[in-house]
Amino acid sequence: MYEWTAGGYDAAVREQIRGWLAEDVGSGDVTTETTIPRDSRSKAVIHVKESGVIAGLPVAKLVFDVVDPSLVFEAKVQDGDQVDKGNVIAVVEGSTHSLLIGERLALNLMQRLSGIATKTNAFVNALEGLPVRLVDTRKTTPGHRLLEKYAVRVGGGSNHRFGLYDAVMIKDNHIKGAGGIKAAVEAARHKIPHTMKIEVETESFEQVDEAIACGADIIMLDNMTAAMMKNAVARIKHAAPHVIVEASGGVTLETVRGIAESGVDVISVGGLTYSFQALDISLDLNAKKGGDSL
Repeated sequence: MYEWTAGGYDAAVREQIRGWLAEDVGSGDVTTETTIPRDSRSKAVIHVKESGVIAGLPVAKLVFDVVDPSLVFEAKVQDGDQVDKGNVIAVVEGSTHSLLIGERLALNLMQRLSGIATKTNAFVNALEGLPVRLVDTRKTTPGHRLLEKYAVRVGGGSNHRFGLYDAVMIKDNHIKGAGGIKAAVEAARHKIPHTMKIEVETESFEQVDEAIACGADIIMLDNMTAAMMKNAVARIKHAAPHVIVEASGGVTLETVRGIAESGVDVISVGGLTYSFQALDISLDLNAKKGGDSL
C-alpha cells in the first residue's frame, strides 16, 4: 500500500520543502523578477519524455502549494501508473512567477522518485510468480529517505527498516566489535523489547549455523552465490522453519530471479535508491498539443 495520505507525510515533507526552496530561491528568482510582469498568469503542463512508472505527484503538488497556495494543481495520472513518452501527468495554473519558482524543485523530486519507482518495478516484474519480497535498504540520499522509500513502495517493492532505531541488524562490524555472533545476539536480546526482531548478517555456512543456534529471527545471506544460498536456505529451514531468510549484496536485474529461486524469503537491493536513472520529466508554460490549449 503506497497511498500518500496513508503515510501521513504532508507535514514532514512540507517542512523539508521549505528548506529546499530556501536553498534554491535564496533572496529571490532574479531572472523571473526581471523578465516577467508580476501579474502574469500561465498554465503549465508537466509531461514525461520517456516511459516509466510515476511517483511523486503528491510531492510536486505540495511544492507548488508551499510556493503559492493559490496555484491550482491537477494530476492527470496517479502515482504507480505506467506512462509513455509524451504523456501529460499534471497541469498547474496560476501566477507565472510562482510556477517558475516551484518548477525545478517539483521536477527534481518527481524525476528522482519516478526513477526509483521505475527501477523497483523492473525488479518486481523480474520476480513475477515467485514467493519472495523485494525490499530497499538504508542506502538512501540524506534527507530524502522518507520520499525514496515511498517511491520503492510505489514501484511495487517493500521497505526494510527505516533507520537504526526500528530493528537490530547485526552486521560484520558488530560481530567483530561484540566478539562473535553469539555474543552479539545474546547482548541484544537481553536489552531490546520482546517485540523487536534480530537480524544477523552471515557470509559463510559456519556463520549461518551460528546464527541459527543463537535464535536469530532473520538471517541475511550476504554476497553468496545462488548455489550457496540454496544450501544455506535448506540448512535454515530444516533447523528453524520460522526464520526469515534474506539475500543481499550485489543483486542485479540479471541475477535477481536466480537468487529468488534459491528459496530466500526477502531480497534487499540497495541500488533501488542509490543507483537509478531519473525519469526525464519536463514542464512547459502555456503548452499546446494538437492545436488546442491544454
